[in-house]
Amino acid sequence: MGTDTLGAEATDRRREQRGWYFYDWACSVYSTSVLTVFLGPYLTSVAEAAADADGFVHPLGVPVRAGSFFAYAVSLSVIVAVLVMPLVGAAADRSGRKKPLLAAAAYTGAAATVGMFFLDGERYLLGGLLLIVANAAQSVGMMLYNSYLPQIARPEERDAVSSRGWAFGYAAGSLVLIVNLVLYLAHDSFGVSETTAIRICLATAGLWWGAFTLIPLSRLRDRTTGPREATAPGLRQLVATVRDMRRHPLTLSFLLAYLVYNDGIQTVISQASVYGSKELGLGQSTLIGAVLLVQVLAVAGALGMGRLARTYGAKRTILGSLVAWTVTLAAGYFLPAGAPVWFFVLASGIGLVLGGSQALSRSLFSHLVPPGKEAEYFSAYEMSDRGMSWLGPLLFGITYQFTGSYRDAIISLVAFFVIGFVLLARVPVRRAIGDAGNPVPERI
Repeated sequence: MGTDTLGAEATDRRREQRGWYFYDWACSVYSTSVLTVFLGPYLTSVAEAAADADGFVHPLGVPVRAGSFFAYAVSLSVIVAVLVMPLVGAAADRSGRKKPLLAAAAYTGAAATVGMFFLDGERYLLGGLLLIVANAAQSVGMMLYNSYLPQIARPEERDAVSSRGWAFGYAAGSLVLIVNLVLYLAHDSFGVSETTAIRICLATAGLWWGAFTLIPLSRLRDRTTGPREATAPGLRQLVATVRDMRRHPLTLSFLLAYLVYNDGIQTVISQASVYGSKELGLGQSTLIGAVLLVQVLAVAGALGMGRLARTYGAKRTILGSLVAWTVTLAAGYFLPAGAPVWFFVLASGIGLVLGGSQALSRSLFSHLVPPGKEAEYFSAYEMSDRGMSWLGPLLFGITYQFTGSYRDAIISLVAFFVIGFVLLARVPVRRAIGDAGNPVPERI
């Protein structure tokens, strides 16, 4: 193959990579502004306004403590995603047409997020429905987005490319949070109420998501992988995917470890603002400032841990981050109420390990996926990603339901990091990469 051809291929690959980064730029604003900052406390307050004298709402006649409604809605969203993602992933791999599916998922999620502007009064059921649709759509979109990584980056590039993608996402989250903070703090100057300012912030995240999705859709390209086959219904396809993964038990072992520790990470992300608001008594501006700090530090953390992985390997670097997560979460249990300084210290610890632990997990898993199965395998991977995990929010909600204490709820999540550490430490990743049929990088 000639030098000119190799140069053209490298140029095309870099162009796709730059377009790929922008999907994280587009959808991470939803994760940050909606899921992490505004929607949890706001939907909880809407549910509380609709609650009976004992503090319970009754969706479909089921008694639910208002403070648990948001966590249960997040948990339910992953059940929907579990049924949809394997079907979409298999269809994407077999047809090679990921872009139309990515567009459908992105714009479904963006439309549901824009619809949150109408969440006011006692419309907690509308908020729960829109949250379920947006979360499930984001989960499907992220699965398709992640599945491009093995196709657009060579094995030795993936840690760096994955880390840059996360950094793009956190940079976008930081930028929009600054705008949100200005609008929220100065809402009187803009002639809107506090709740209207929050609803504008929610809807703006959907508009941002939809607008910037145009960039990856213009640069990523579909790849034909072979003759198209019919796909089974969602649950049957999930069973078929898991059955196929049993032929690669070490890949399945890594995925199990990831599902456990990432469940803890995503639950902290989705429930931290509720904990800060309801247990620590912190104001919305403090929460926004803390999340903004997390976003800024996560950019540096993602890039910094990417460099550490080049020296120590991705697996060791992830294990170190899980130790840091455990210590940080345990410290969060003892945070005094009404003390924003200590909450900012905790946010700093989270920010430094958040982006890197996720970015390196994604790039490490990409080495363990058999060629031609990218979207299908990443559908299983995505089930516990970006706040879509169900067991952590469910445990958080149940713990609060029975104890009435958010401190007990937050400390219960330590188990996910400890168990995840043990499971990941037992996976021989170099052998797993070889068994999947992929070249083994020099350092992994």
